[in-house]
Amino acid sequence: MNQPLLLSILAAGFTVAFFHTAIPTHWLPFALTGRAQGWSRGKTLTITGLAALGHTAFTTVLGVIVAFLGMAVDYWTGQVFPWIAGGLLFAVGVFFLIRQATGHGHAHFLHRHDHPHDHGHVHDHGHVHDGHDHAHHHHDHHHHAEELLVESEAVAVPTHKVSDRAAIVSLLALLTFSPCEGFLPIYVSAVRLGWAGFLFSSLVLAVATTMGMLIFTAITLSGLHRINLKLIEKYESGILGAVLCLLALVIVFVES
Repeated sequence: MNQPLLLSILAAGFTVAFFHTAIPTHWLPFALTGRAQGWSRGKTLTITGLAALGHTAFTTVLGVIVAFLGMAVDYWTGQVFPWIAGGLLFAVGVFFLIRQATGHGHAHFLHRHDHPHDHGHVHDHGHVHDGHDHAHHHHDHHHHAEELLVESEAVAVPTHKVSDRAAIVSLLALLTFSPCEGFLPIYVSAVRLGWAGFLFSSLVLAVATTMGMLIFTAITLSGLHRINLKLIEKYESGILGAVLCLLALVIVFVES
């Protein structure tokens, strides 16, 4: 196995998968739902980890399709395939860089006017409380949560307790059926390494995704949600584009 190529692919894959988890849908719903349901920190992080595995599994299934198609092309093109794969990765990378340059750092980014809501209605898990101090504190808490949702990404989070089963199924479905599309080009680059390369890439995807989701969810649960993770989300396309372009050059250089 070509070790320099493998290490380059794994490093690029880890970077893409980890920074992808900075998107708020990968951590904010878990933190807010955990608080609304009264879950312990351990239970919230456990559910987050399960969702990360589901997210990884669905992306891996799509990766199998990509790998099969890539191996078929590799069989018929032979030594030309590195140039095809490198050109494809470079083209995708340029696409993401252009999207970043045109102000579309992430496709799901919403501006304030895209998600109207009423700040005048303050409630606590479905109950109305009297007392200015308590209401003001509660309003600040929910106002900040709403700001995160509005300025990052619209996600469905319960504002009152529902059954744990319904909450967990909703969270798992949210991530499982939303694959990490940015990782699919990584599978293309691993085609020359066969199924071993596919396996290593999938392991890196699982580790980076689970690690990122647990870290960002834990930070939010610890009250450190004011850390400006929106910068990572805002420049996700730029980071992904740069990584893919660099990986394309490595593939062509190493294989030729």
